[in-house]
Amino acid sequence: MAPGPMLDVHPPAGPPNGEPSTGQQKSQKAMTKAERRELQEKQRAAKAAKAAANGAPGKPSGKPKDQGAPQGGAAKPKPSRASDAQARPTLPAATRATEKAKAGQASMAVDTAAKGTQARGLLIFSHFGLPKPVSAAKGDIHPAIARLALQFSTFKITGANARCIATLTAFKTIIQDYVTPPNHTLSRHLMTYLSPQISHLVAARPMSVTMGNAIRQLKLDISGTDFDLPEQDAKDALCRKIDTYIRERIIIADQVIQETASNKIKDGDVILTYARSSVVEKVLLEAHASGRNFSVIVVDSRPMLEGKRLVAVLSEAGIQCTYLLLPALGAVMSEVSTVFVGAHSIHTNGAVYSRAGTALVAMMAKRHSVPVVVCCETYKFSESIQLDSFTKNELAPLGDLFSSFPNTKPRENLTLENKPNLEILNPLYDLTPPSCITAVVTEVGVIPPNSISSIPVALGRLL
Repeated sequence: MAPGPMLDVHPPAGPPNGEPSTGQQKSQKAMTKAERRELQEKQRAAKAAKAAANGAPGKPSGKPKDQGAPQGGAAKPKPSRASDAQARPTLPAATRATEKAKAGQASMAVDTAAKGTQARGLLIFSHFGLPKPVSAAKGDIHPAIARLALQFSTFKITGANARCIATLTAFKTIIQDYVTPPNHTLSRHLMTYLSPQISHLVAARPMSVTMGNAIRQLKLDISGTDFDLPEQDAKDALCRKIDTYIRERIIIADQVIQETASNKIKDGDVILTYARSSVVEKVLLEAHASGRNFSVIVVDSRPMLEGKRLVAVLSEAGIQCTYLLLPALGAVMSEVSTVFVGAHSIHTNGAVYSRAGTALVAMMAKRHSVPVVVCCETYKFSESIQLDSFTKNELAPLGDLFSSFPNTKPRENLTLENKPNLEILNPLYDLTPPSCITAVVTEVGVIPPNSISSIPVALGRLL
């Protein structure tokens, strides 16, 4: 006798247990989370209704493995799913899914609003290099690099020359501690080993032009190392080349600039300088040591207030100094004989990239027909052309003290920091156009700003 039809067990829409067909499974990939949850609720409700209609509270009796199972208790039904489906609130599945979707959208809107509040600021400056704490080291980072990165990120070491010397000194330590692995050569594997060290420094603070030129020269020296040279001799030779670079491109260059620029200072001159440049400081001390009688006006600005250190050094040496902030510049510019400023880098179009405020000082000096002299080593030369200080810049650290008068608040309450209704923006550098610069004093001579591109020729194209 033929078995009875199974139409009452298998639904016509698909396979048993309310499982979706292959076409439905494919369409689920395009569903949203709320739609998939709604579909699951419908399937559970249909399964529970079918089980109730067949008189079985558990699994459908039409499933092949349930038909062949013994009745003793091995095929005990699982009342949890059916009872859970029946015990749910009387709201339809679609309504519950809609409410969950609305709740999810509301929470996303709250999160988006919170993020928007945190990042509201001036988004136009979001590409500036932000001062940030050093993250966990990725890869094999030498302790000297980890320490140096921390000093960079907290601005313990500032200034183009100081950062370059500190970087090269750390690389000397790395080279001496380096051991070439088996089946490798020093000239190739050392370059690979230095890459994460450099990346770690850049993550702490954007690389300066001076550091980039020095690292480029170091890589050139490493690639030119003799293969047949013993490892320790090769490392000693690289350290000597680093010492030579520091001595010739920075120390001796500063000495030549001191002699050249100090000759521009005469008795009775009033020299104005902005912030603090190590080269300008040496020039003023050299001129004073030569017996010239002159005075210095140090213009400073927040948040770095680097001019305070320069005033302390010059006044201790016996030089008559005047200290003022940048807004008062116009009151003293008519008394100035010459303006001396330093540079972070100098570009091939003659523009000078220096501490923010230098461009204002140079433009004010040009307005009053006061010569502007830039003291800059040639290793700060960049072959790129920069037209403004917006495309590339950094932000100075926060935490500037805002003095109130009368000073009735404690010192810790005078610190300016980002608040819900306050966003602090402190660009670190600006760009002085070549039209506001009279001359650039380098170790290869005094160069007009429109001839800066000739520096590589004067150096034999070795930077």
